Amino acid sequence: MSRRANSDDPAGRLRRTGVALEVVTLSWNVVGVVVLAGLAVGSASVALLGFGIDSLIEIGASVVVIWELTGSHPARQRIGLRLIGWAFVLLAGYLLVQAVAALALGHRATPLVGGIGWTALTAVVMFALAAGKRIVGRRLGDPVLLTEGRVTLVDGVLATSVLLGIVLDYALGWWWADPVAGLVIVAYAAREAVQLLRPSQVPPNNT
Repeated sequence: MSRRANSDDPAGRLRRTGVALEVVTLSWNVVGVVVLAGLAVGSASVALLGFGIDSLIEIGASVVVIWELTGSHPARQRIGLRLIGWAFVLLAGYLLVQAVAALALGHRATPLVGGIGWTALTAVVMFALAAGKRIVGRRLGDPVLLTEGRVTLVDGVLATSVLLGIVLDYALGWWWADPVAGLVIVAYAAREAVQLLRPSQVPPNNT
């Protein structure tokens, strides 16, 4: 019998909870891409632009986990995770050029209150979602959900980093804090790319 044959057993309920957490993550990031695009254009912020692109990548990560929890073939997990890995490579390269250029040229972003509000709210939501995924992933023994939960946790850390950069620029005029926050995202994206592109990243699914 398939592990998904009985949707009323505890594991079935946990999988539905995991899917619900991913749907919330996916929905939040879809809205976030739109909001951050507008804020990045309005403020010319390297950090907000990078965080917006990261939100786009997070959408793909959530889709991969939803596939896994609803019974997709393991090969689709590997393909999806490798695509996300290459997306992180492109994100790191693009933001590295943007952040270095901003620092070299003394580019000054225009800090917006909207950017402060959105990144603060996103940090709270991402930390809460990460905690939920960790609990459900451990109870299910699902490494894919646990891995994506760590990505969500780092997303909350990134939101906090971007928030700090905007606040420092807004309150103290530290213009360099914005591109430095962008470099934090570069380091994160590079790390995620290395992790996701390792040959044995996705464990075999024997069910």
